Amino acid sequence: MTQHLVVDGMGLMLMIDGLTKRRGPHTVLSEVTFQALPGRVTGFLGPNGAGKSSTLRILLGLDRPTGGTALIDGRPYRTLRDPLRTVGSMLDGSGAHRSRTARNHLAWVARSNGISSHRVGAVLEQVGLADAGRTRVSKFSLGMGQRLGLATALLGEPGTLVLDEPVNGLDPEGIRWIRGLLRQHADAGGTVLLSSHLMNEVAEIADDLVVIAAGRIVAAGPLAEVTAGYTTLEDAFFGLTGGAR
Repeated sequence: MTQHLVVDGMGLMLMIDGLTKRRGPHTVLSEVTFQALPGRVTGFLGPNGAGKSSTLRILLGLDRPTGGTALIDGRPYRTLRDPLRTVGSMLDGSGAHRSRTARNHLAWVARSNGISSHRVGAVLEQVGLADAGRTRVSKFSLGMGQRLGLATALLGEPGTLVLDEPVNGLDPEGIRWIRGLLRQHADAGGTVLLSSHLMNEVAEIADDLVVIAAGRIVAAGPLAEVTAGYTTLEDAFFGLTGGAR
């Protein structure tokens, strides 16, 4: 895998303001407010069912809020002129049809977004799938599927990345690689919003943290500020969310 990274333009501010989501009588999100800034990795943490995925889906235009806003540089995702060149995202794995090869999937995404076909080979190499480009997705392991999802997110050379559990299924080498890639992306001026359950990995890479529990933000700020008074990020997480080991 190569660590070479191209960022086409600077990252954009992600602003979540008063976001509320109700499904029937159930409140999924309640007045969720936070931001993710260019040049920084923002870790987004919370227990299962806390509202992380719902927040990201609304930010990426896949769901509509009951109230509040989720904006990218002051605009809803749906209004972005070149979304894949602006925001690279990964939710629920690769999103590729299982009968397609990795190369065909990326080529289709590139054509539909006006991206040069030369990027297909470049991102396959970047994520370590150069030798598996002609393999059908149905034969991919979980980790390979995650790599393909990352390749799709990187295809348009976006300045902003929104990733939900990107290291799920990756081996230790892959986890170390993506840690370096996201750090490099932020250091180049990009914006990274990273949702993950792996506390140690978030602690290694995050500049800022947002912690959500039961649909409400319970802490937000620089890593050192959120973890102040706790020995580890894991201790801070359980202390803030009321969880138990």
